[in-house]
Amino acid sequence: MVIEEFLNYLQYEKNRSRLTVGSYGDDLRAFEAYFKKMDNQLSWESVDSDVIRDWMGSMMDRGNNATSVNRRLSALRSFYRYCLSRKLIAKDPSRGIEGPKKSRPLPQFLKESEMDALFDGLAWKDDYKDVRAKTILLTFYATGMRLAELVGLNDEAVDFSMRQIKVDGKRNKQRLIPFGDELEQALRHFMSVRDGSVGKQSGALFLTESGKRMNANQVRYEVKRNLSKVCTLKKRTPHVLRHTFATSLLNHDAELESVKDLLGHDSLSTTEIYTHTTFEQLKRVYTNAHPRA
Repeated sequence: MVIEEFLNYLQYEKNRSRLTVGSYGDDLRAFEAYFKKMDNQLSWESVDSDVIRDWMGSMMDRGNNATSVNRRLSALRSFYRYCLSRKLIAKDPSRGIEGPKKSRPLPQFLKESEMDALFDGLAWKDDYKDVRAKTILLTFYATGMRLAELVGLNDEAVDFSMRQIKVDGKRNKQRLIPFGDELEQALRHFMSVRDGSVGKQSGALFLTESGKRMNANQVRYEVKRNLSKVCTLKKRTPHVLRHTFATSLLNHDAELESVKDLLGHDSLSTTEIYTHTTFEQLKRVYTNAHPRA
């Protein structure tokens, strides 16, 4: 009875969709069936936090992922808050219970052989579109900058004398990213071809053929089109090149703190995901190479 009252409250007072109300009803009835099977004397009022944790554990054991378990826990929390507000229960047993952590997917990245094939193996033309595309790809790979950071670059951000690029990161935090010989030569050549082809109608570094600043979708298209030639990853985005930059540095013994600063991360824990990537790579090498792996 109390479940139906709660569902009516969701539908008519909170204006939740029929789909949401139906899902909440299924989740609550499933929990009720669970605790009744555990002990027929249990009720919504007598259930404690241990019963809820057991229910969550049983769902995980049956193969439910963290997202679906957290969704059902959210339904239970909403129900108990409703019951508490109507004084149908004395305390909320779901209060303080944390749902299972969602596993963070490992970042996808290109192998060094694929990056070599991209820059050295493809037959790049010397017209403006090809020179621009290759320079964009190399800038992502050589600096690890974000898409928005690259789109926002102006010529003045590139300091050839100091070999560094100033980028405006998240929350307008600026940082300096160093670069080497290859990117310097690529940028100088690109700027020369650009100025001869489209003129200098904007302060932006990367321009369309009509002389306007490239937007994010135009850059994404160029990256996807060219990465498709050398890899089979489902994701072929600028962010994959950022992942590739970080993974390459760590695979060549860069310190995690330095990689964090180059990427513009606020926290070292954000950068640590790339150490898991390199460890996965190490496991694959071990499995393939060790005679008793």
